[in-house]
Amino acid sequence: MGVSLYAAALCLVVLTASGAIGLALHTAWLFPSLGPTVMLFFESPQEKSSRPTNALIGHSVGLLAGAGCLYIFGLQDSPSVPDGGLTPIHLWAGVLSVALTTLILTWLDTPHPPAGATTLIISLGILTSTSDLLSMAGAILFITLLGWGLNTVLGATPALSPRRTSTNTSDTPGRR
Repeated sequence: MGVSLYAAALCLVVLTASGAIGLALHTAWLFPSLGPTVMLFFESPQEKSSRPTNALIGHSVGLLAGAGCLYIFGLQDSPSVPDGGLTPIHLWAGVLSVALTTLILTWLDTPHPPAGATTLIISLGILTSTSDLLSMAGAILFITLLGWGLNTVLGATPALSPRRTSTNTSDTPGRR
């Protein structure tokens, strides 16, 4: 129960902080792929996909792949999928953006599955303006730094290096 409360409380803190910044700035500092990212940070901070570098690289690749597919398919001025419905061109932009994100992250050996949601948010037209993309990048950087900082201060330091971390299953918060 201790690990569950630790993860839930820190998810609450980090997402509330990001959302509060979004409210203050009137920008998208709370969007779907942040949820699974903070869950990884606090539920399994020692996993490879939970590393701060993986989160930053993963979401950056997702942002670029999503924006690239949005523009390549000429969807930047089209209604988003939630507003206008799924079209064949949205389908291709979405699936290609996730495939590219997966290809690059696998090639770089930096897994971070929530990046797949980031790329879909953009390629399906949900958040597409330059200010949206900058807000997303700011929120990703913020939650990653805050999540890593909280885990470090509270003794559940995420793995930072490519080496496999100890499989010690002590009672330290966040470890299994």
